[in-house]
Amino acid sequence: MILRIIIGIIVGGGLGFGWYKLVGCSTGACPLTSNPVITIIYGAVLGALLASNSH
Repeated sequence: MILRIIIGIIVGGGLGFGWYKLVGCSTGACPLTSNPVITIIYGAVLGALLASNSH
């Protein structure tokens, strides 16, 4: 269970970074996608939540 959550955090953070690179806001007007750290943390949290809910 813990390993699954850790993998979810890593995968979610990676997908968050990918989202920042591919879709990110260059003007800085978008609070979520204008900062890579926030996007990685958001992706990691979502990855952990999804990994902990799957059976």
